[in-house]
Amino acid sequence: MDTPGSTIIQTKRLIFDPLRDDDASLVFAYRSDPVVSRYQGWKPVDEAEVARFIADQQARGFGTPDGWCQLAIRDRASGELLGDFGAHFPPTLDDAIEFGLSLRPDAQGKGFAREAMTGAIDLAFNPWGYRRLVASVDPRNTASMALCRALGMRQEAHHVESYLFRGEWVDDVVFALLAREWRK
Repeated sequence: MDTPGSTIIQTKRLIFDPLRDDDASLVFAYRSDPVVSRYQGWKPVDEAEVARFIADQQARGFGTPDGWCQLAIRDRASGELLGDFGAHFPPTLDDAIEFGLSLRPDAQGKGFAREAMTGAIDLAFNPWGYRRLVASVDPRNTASMALCRALGMRQEAHHVESYLFRGEWVDDVVFALLAREWRK
């Protein structure tokens, strides 16, 4: 079986690869943008924090169980950094894998999120062998809610004021997809 760490993630227009040291300034620019970071759990305070994050991700390696692993999302033709993709790899294949992504403002609205998620879901279920994928979404994030639905994910829960986010209690909507559902 192919493993996450040995898989190159590619789609028609995108390639996911490790974040590089020279990505720090651009990652900081879009991750600290109020529009991009509004629903993100991580909003860096400065470029040095991003550099530490990138170093941590380089040391961790993509596919490390029981932690979030982040990759760059790049334009396949130009190599330009468009955003980043995160995966939370559970301890076993029987547990649910979780994905998330962030795109620069000028890369949004071009179908990159759907293309990235479709490619990642294909890999998660086959060849990686996960049985279940979940997504946790703030319901005010209408674009992410629409993306989950467009990908065929089903809403399983809507937890009211269940998550303390930047000093505010917010709702959490949980979507899920099983491998057998994706294959249909």
